[in-house]
Amino acid sequence: MTAEQRLRDRGIELPAVAKPVGAYVPAVRSGGFVFTAGQLPLRDGLLAGTGKVPSEVPLADAQQAARLAAMNALAAARSVLGSLDLVEQVVRVNVFVNSAAGFTDQAKVANGASELMLEVFAEAGRHTRCAVGVAELPLGSPVEVDLVLKVKS
Repeated sequence: MTAEQRLRDRGIELPAVAKPVGAYVPAVRSGGFVFTAGQLPLRDGLLAGTGKVPSEVPLADAQQAARLAAMNALAAARSVLGSLDLVEQVVRVNVFVNSAAGFTDQAKVANGASELMLEVFAEAGRHTRCAVGVAELPLGSPVEVDLVLKVKS
């Protein structure tokens, strides 16, 4: 089954590509790879929530935000590829978590993005990952996600 078929079968509809909030593009293909810009959990152009995890954003909500940000990253990748069926391997997922002091469960938040990669790409969705706690994120977002994808030759 292809990535695009998995999306359809699971009822996952990728959003429109988020407009950059700065001087960059949402994704770039370079050789055999696609690199996405950091994506926020935007829904219909609006941030799905703001705040620090877990003091203002509960862990479960942060996981959903990471999933939504990853969906935005996949939409950005699809915009330069035409189809996610061209993805050979998810190489890297980076998840930045707007963390309250003392919060150390960034990896649990990042699972929201990682599990989506497995849903969409099956074994090709197994990836390396960084889950990093940060003091602030753009627009007060609870998470930001970027991807590195290897493209089929």
